[in-house]
Amino acid sequence: MDRFDALQLFVRIVEQGSFTRAAMSLDMPRATATLAIKELEARLGTRLLERTTRSVRPTLDGEAFYLRCQYLLSELDEAEASLRQSLDDPAGTLRVDVHGTHGSRIVMPRIGEFHARYPRITLKLSAGDRLVDPVREGVDCVIRAGEPRDSSLVARRLAVMPEVICASPDYLARMGQPATPADLGSHVAVGFFASDSDAGYPFELVVDGEVKTWRLAQWLTVNDAENYVSAARSGAGLIQLPRYHVEDELVRGELVEVLATWDSPGVPVSAMYPQHRQLAPRVRVFIDWVAAVYRERFGELP
Repeated sequence: MDRFDALQLFVRIVEQGSFTRAAMSLDMPRATATLAIKELEARLGTRLLERTTRSVRPTLDGEAFYLRCQYLLSELDEAEASLRQSLDDPAGTLRVDVHGTHGSRIVMPRIGEFHARYPRITLKLSAGDRLVDPVREGVDCVIRAGEPRDSSLVARRLAVMPEVICASPDYLARMGQPATPADLGSHVAVGFFASDSDAGYPFELVVDGEVKTWRLAQWLTVNDAENYVSAARSGAGLIQLPRYHVEDELVRGELVEVLATWDSPGVPVSAMYPQHRQLAPRVRVFIDWVAAVYRERFGELP
């Protein structure tokens, strides 16, 4: 087995956690896969994989090598794609990472449309609140809410999502409903922090043409969007988040909007990708498609 095939095999084993499944996906005997990895480890002079009766996991050296292999294979894929593909019929594997609720509520309900339009693109979509490093982890495109902070990535704004401040009926019965933004000072909030930072997010409203912020008292802080909503439903405090995330709860009366007279500045959401991938046809068509999905959901950019 040549070095390129060995790298592909190693990456597949790490991703699938199994020699057998990796070998089957590459249409080769398991014994061939086992021998190829032994030869790769011998050539590198280190163990890459920890093998148990139930699973296969990379060692520390294996994890570092896996990330490098992802990058190298992605670069080779890019080089081939730039020569053989056009925007009319792009092909190849597209790796996209999306925050959980954006994936489940905005992108995934329409992903069949993307496949119907570009059937030769194979999507590998990860979702969660962890901030991935696209360059280091070989991800082609990430979709993130908030102002982009990584200047090494190209960012394309997709939408500005309207926000809502809300709480459970039980909480409002106990604490009273704020009549003006100034009343927020006597209320309790559910705290939220990003997975890469302990810093919380203040409440924001536009008052007299200016964005004002309030930091409320809080006894519970979470770093997961679903738990953020669940905490509010249970009466733990006020929350502020994009309206689309709690539309059903508002309709059912599980949450009640407050301070609806005052606008929020909204939450920007962007597609970001490494600069060296901006010309890859499969990346370009995906970003154009997902931009249209967000535009239809949230309207034109201001």
